[in-house]
Amino acid sequence: MAIKVLVVDDSSFFRRRVSEIINSDPRLTVVGNATNGKEACELVKVLQPDVITMDIEMPVMDGITAVREIMKIAPTPILMFSSLTQDGAKATLDALDAGALDFLPKKFEDIARNRDEAVDLLQKRVAELAGKRFYLRRNNGSSAAIKSLSTPPVRSTAATMTETRVLPAATASCGRTMTEHATISRMPLRFRASGKKYQLVAIGTSTGGPVALQKILTQLPANFPYPIILVQHMPMTFTAAFAARLNNLCGIEVKEAQDGDILRAGVAYLAPGGQQMMVDGRATGARLRIIDGGDRMNYKPCVDVSFGSAAKVFNERVLSIVLTGMGADGREGARMLKANGSTVWAQDEDSCVVYGMPQAVAKAGISSHDLPLDRIAECILIELGLS
Repeated sequence: MAIKVLVVDDSSFFRRRVSEIINSDPRLTVVGNATNGKEACELVKVLQPDVITMDIEMPVMDGITAVREIMKIAPTPILMFSSLTQDGAKATLDALDAGALDFLPKKFEDIARNRDEAVDLLQKRVAELAGKRFYLRRNNGSSAAIKSLSTPPVRSTAATMTETRVLPAATASCGRTMTEHATISRMPLRFRASGKKYQLVAIGTSTGGPVALQKILTQLPANFPYPIILVQHMPMTFTAAFAARLNNLCGIEVKEAQDGDILRAGVAYLAPGGQQMMVDGRATGARLRIIDGGDRMNYKPCVDVSFGSAAKVFNERVLSIVLTGMGADGREGARMLKANGSTVWAQDEDSCVVYGMPQAVAKAGISSHDLPLDRIAECILIELGLS
């Protein structure tokens, strides 16, 4: 059965253009069109689409408000179309907070280098998101969970974090992964630290990453004793806004990385969009280099580039985590980290928006643990001896 798609946009030209692309894929079919958010909310109850594509700026009801309403009445995977401007970045992040799962630039030339690549990416993204209706409904429409993430946390310290209760693991997915990949550890009821020493935490992600990063970083104490590097696939105009948003929500400091930044404890450095972030120098006093990276790279920023450079500088003293995302970026960088003795974890399938990047790491036998998102921060604190 074809994947049912509802297209929402106030531009008749854009609705027609998106509908033609979706209908040209035999896996997909457009079952309806809406010209504003209010119409979308009405149609979603009648048509029960598997995926919705949603514009942000529309009359009557804007896309962000519509996302919130849809998550209340009929949680459905939503792909936002956004302009690559600072205002567009803020609005898109608001939409992700409201429950949307992913976004693409509204100008197709900004999606990929040529039209065929852009069409293929849009079709793949819609097909990937279609399988996430259960994910949304299991999380109570996602909006309640996201709302809690948007509330600034108590500026906790490591001492207060030790009082956090260890919750039972989501063992169903972990048990399945154990069967498929013998190298992955089952998530225990109480996670036990390995006893290794660390100097850096490195996290890479793509689709679904903004919400996942927010969930993890808001649980870290203000006196977190190590620097953190973050690689999120994101356009150039989005990363500054995303870093500022995280900084407002988190106890630790979060900033968009700049060339020459010296890595400091308790600071998370977000790789700038459209460029590559590399760790340079020696472990003591390591700096960040921000470079163009060239047209040959599929991802800018690229998790493999950042992880690989961290492996060369910090050797076995990196705690690295590959989160939700499409594709396999991070696998080769994680392989380098593991070869040097560092620790590699992957997010588990059930808690991922797209189980691509973590799956690539798990299938290659690189990751030692397959962790549900809601326990990753807890496990970081235990592994680092902070809880």
